[in-house]
Amino acid sequence: MISNLSMQLPQWADWLASFFICLGALFAFIGSLGLAILPDFLTRLHAPTKNTTVGLGGVVLGSIIFFSVAEGAFRIHFILIALFLLLTAPISAHLLAKAALHLDLPRYKKTTDYRTQSYNDELDKKNGA
Repeated sequence: MISNLSMQLPQWADWLASFFICLGALFAFIGSLGLAILPDFLTRLHAPTKNTTVGLGGVVLGSIIFFSVAEGAFRIHFILIALFLLLTAPISAHLLAKAALHLDLPRYKKTTDYRTQSYNDELDKKNGA
């Protein structure tokens, strides 16, 4: 059925949908690569939540364009999918980050912990250093 739909698409819609789907796939790949390569939990958490959310948004946008033009009608479930992704990914990332800070998971040696830095700065001010 999809092959019949793609035959009916105007060229501009085909190119635009392909662009957004490829762009979304690129962002999702970069986010997945960051998950595999980055050194500690907090940096690994950052890459997939940001890039994969944008990547899936691009794929959903490409799907909206493709199916809206091919079927001649807009479907609300694409917007619901996008809203679900845009709401759940940041919330779950925030909860995971808070749990990691609470558990004081080991961090990469070049990561600055601003909680302890501000505490040390306050101590230096009190001691006159």
